[in-house]
Amino acid sequence: MSPASSAVHALTLVDRMTSSSAAAGSRVLAVLFVTALTAAASQVSVPLPFTPVPFTLQPMVVLLGGAALGARLGATSQVLYLMLGIAGLPVFAHAPGLPQGVLRLMGPSGGYLMAYPLAALVTGWLAQRGLDRRVWTAALAMAAGLAAVYAGGVLWLAKDLGLATAMALGLLPFMAVDAVKIVASAVVLPAAWRMLRS
Repeated sequence: MSPASSAVHALTLVDRMTSSSAAAGSRVLAVLFVTALTAAASQVSVPLPFTPVPFTLQPMVVLLGGAALGARLGATSQVLYLMLGIAGLPVFAHAPGLPQGVLRLMGPSGGYLMAYPLAALVTGWLAQRGLDRRVWTAALAMAAGLAAVYAGGVLWLAKDLGLATAMALGLLPFMAVDAVKIVASAVVLPAAWRMLRS
């Protein structure tokens, strides 16, 4: 196998942690775990007085999950999360005046939520090319995934509020905290690889 093709087919963290005989079942469990973790992270929701979008830990889980699972499985975990929410299970963050279910996707956080599969896909795709092995490249991969979340959220808000207001309410208040979360997550990924190699 050439270096280029091996880079394209680099192992993910989940691949590295599972034996070949139990790989399929382990991957299913890993996808379900990331889906459940995304739902749990939505329960840590802090309403902010200056924006209709609450602060949650979900983006960090989405990005870490995408990096650990890879593009296809990472996106699958988030599609499953959205399907559970659309079905009415209480997996979405609190939104005043909006019941659980598909109507949550119509609220101010809908664009962010709908961008989760793309964010996991982007981060996972970059991780599969080895960017999750070093802190700064892992941070770059996660920043690319977070950009997908921001783009979905801001564009969703902009349809009602205009782009400038959407950026002021849906992007700027979160950038500093999300940068810290990315750095923290980017440290975790190479550390996990080092542990698996030892």
